[in-house]
Amino acid sequence: MSALVIRGGRVVDPSRPLDDVQDVLIEDGRIAEVGSRVAARGAEVVEARGLVVCPGFIDLHAHLGEPGREDRETIAAGTRAAAAGGFTAVCVMPDTLPVNDNAGLTRSLRDRALAEGVVRVHPVGALSRGREGRELSEYGDLKDAGCVAVSDAPESVSDPRLLRRALEYARLFDLPVIAGGEDASLAPGAVMNEGPVSTLLGLRGTPSAAEALVTERDLLLAELTGGRLHLAQVSTALSVAAIRRARARGIRVTAEASPHHLLLTDAALKEAPYDTATKVRPPLRGQDDKEALLAALREGTLDAIASGHAPTNVDEKNVEYDLAAFGLSALETAVPLCLDRLLGPRLVDLPRLVELLSSGPARVLGLPGGSLAPGSPGDVTVLDLQRKRAVDPARFASLCRSTPFAGWTLRGWPAMTIVGGKVAFKDPKASWA
Repeated sequence: MSALVIRGGRVVDPSRPLDDVQDVLIEDGRIAEVGSRVAARGAEVVEARGLVVCPGFIDLHAHLGEPGREDRETIAAGTRAAAAGGFTAVCVMPDTLPVNDNAGLTRSLRDRALAEGVVRVHPVGALSRGREGRELSEYGDLKDAGCVAVSDAPESVSDPRLLRRALEYARLFDLPVIAGGEDASLAPGAVMNEGPVSTLLGLRGTPSAAEALVTERDLLLAELTGGRLHLAQVSTALSVAAIRRARARGIRVTAEASPHHLLLTDAALKEAPYDTATKVRPPLRGQDDKEALLAALREGTLDAIASGHAPTNVDEKNVEYDLAAFGLSALETAVPLCLDRLLGPRLVDLPRLVELLSSGPARVLGLPGGSLAPGSPGDVTVLDLQRKRAVDPARFASLCRSTPFAGWTLRGWPAMTIVGGKVAFKDPKASWA
């Protein structure tokens, strides 16, 4: 019987709730006991004094490329990046080549993840066949094969009738529908947020209303159908207000935001003009939007922080801003950014931040994990809140090195990532006792 004891760390488990110095025992891949002076003969021991021990972090929104776009990312590289970033599980969007719209491809993806990955991979199936927005995929088959939700991300569903049918059909299988995005007809060819900075740089912008229109429509359809709606990568104050009103009406909606939208604004393009690392979708918004997202994070309107990892290759970014691909490498920076820029200045406290990265995501999609209760999966993220180092894309495990945070010095990094009782990542320079 394999066993691992994480001894003497500050255990923060919002699912219970628990915040105390404890030991955590993992046996046969599952949490066996949490308490003081836990005994386990023959167990491997990890001394975690001075470190924070949390339920394994779950990323709700990552693109891994494989199959078909291995030039951007592979399952092997992407899952190693996730482990280095403190994530024990990632939910993988269906925009692969071919699109993950059938059970066969879902099973193939899961088999590849089991063979080559180091963290858990939860596939998200395509909402429509080929992500073409015309015909629904077979949701029952997708769920049986292992899909945890359906989505046509990163695009919004342009046809409201199709989205209504998707919410109704997914409800039969208790599958969440991941939606959101923008009404592209408001700003065709837009490459950034519409505002003073886009005017200054002469770049085509998209207004925040483009996201809000889709958000309001999706919420109304969720109310009509009673379906489970999850809004991905919310980026505007208008969307936050719409979600808040929808929850007051009892609509079944959850929502996430990504660190780059919580910490940056479109002013980043003025500070580094035409730096394609800042070209992301949704675009970096204004200061009012950023402040609204932070308020929503604190009050509970947002349920999770998701990395929004959307890898690109070098050639796709090494061109003019208008022609560059949207995307960034985010799996390895999401957690340290949150620790340094959200926890550090006390914009959120530690239990709330851990909830947004673990039990919150698990609850949103009904995933295993997100808890250190006995019987839960033996997935643990260990944090070193004192570890200080700079973001260096050359050290990324991800194949994608594009990030607007290159050179930022951050305090607080993952020290260890444990998946099913096995160490998937360990930082030898962390503050080990």
